[in-house]
Amino acid sequence: MSSPPQVDVSKAVGFKQRPQRVIYTSRDLMLYALSVGVRQDELQFLYENESSFAAFPTYPLVLPLKRDNHGVSVYGGGGEDVPGIPPFDPNKLVHGDQSLEVLRPLPLGGEFELHTTVTGVYDKGKGMVIERTTQMVDPKDPSRPYSSMKGSAFVRGAGGWGGPKGPKQESYEPPKDKQPDAVYEDKTNDELAILYRLSGDYNPLHIDPKIAPRVGFKKPILHGLCTYGHAAHAILKTFGQSNSNALKSITGRFTAPVYPGDTLVTKMWKVPAEHQDQEKIIFQVLAKERDQIVINGGCVVLWTNKGPQSKL
Repeated sequence: MSSPPQVDVSKAVGFKQRPQRVIYTSRDLMLYALSVGVRQDELQFLYENESSFAAFPTYPLVLPLKRDNHGVSVYGGGGEDVPGIPPFDPNKLVHGDQSLEVLRPLPLGGEFELHTTVTGVYDKGKGMVIERTTQMVDPKDPSRPYSSMKGSAFVRGAGGWGGPKGPKQESYEPPKDKQPDAVYEDKTNDELAILYRLSGDYNPLHIDPKIAPRVGFKKPILHGLCTYGHAAHAILKTFGQSNSNALKSITGRFTAPVYPGDTLVTKMWKVPAEHQDQEKIIFQVLAKERDQIVINGGCVVLWTNKGPQSKL
């Protein structure tokens, strides 16, 4: 039995990674939109000559792994080494929680920077959680970020070192006394992970049939952020009229793997919002064939005035 890792939280938390240069073009935006379930009735995300052509608002989530090139990048797992955290097998890393807040509309391409800080390291017994907060900025104007993203990575088998358990997460539970206000079904295909990885996440866990069983899966699984994008798309299409400026924020927790070919069922409940110009939706995503919740604790906030630009 292996000994628990030696983790120094005081060195890890607050560590600021080197600014990461990232690039993308309108072609990258179209490829991403197609992989998260956008279809031809929403050409504003797929066709550059549409007058309303725009980035799908969750696109920045792919940038940390896409980096600053348009080629195939070698998957490196958790990115830059963090002081106080010993090396780990990147194939044992899975996504935990993810949130994104849109602060201003995304450009249709260009060069940007990601500014990332380690904001938490927690001992969950069976694994270790590493939480990072990242802002996407224009390096010429870093005080006005385009988006802020907070994500947690769960390293399986790296717990048990006696560290903090972490704060209690805000719970977004569906109302117990009502049926969903809307349900959106999206049948994925067997090649979806192969398509999505072209947006920048080349983790072999999602394509290599030899690696998946080695880390506990029967076959390659779908990227968690692809499922997450499908949920965002389902909600934006159902309640936001597919308007790219309608999304204010989204958060959710990954609870089970999705396999390419699964049918994703996004259940949505409207609940009271904190502000009159916003709409709040609690959501869950299920893999229909297994009747298993794959994203839980989900919450989306939409602008009813269809745009964050009025809030800057």
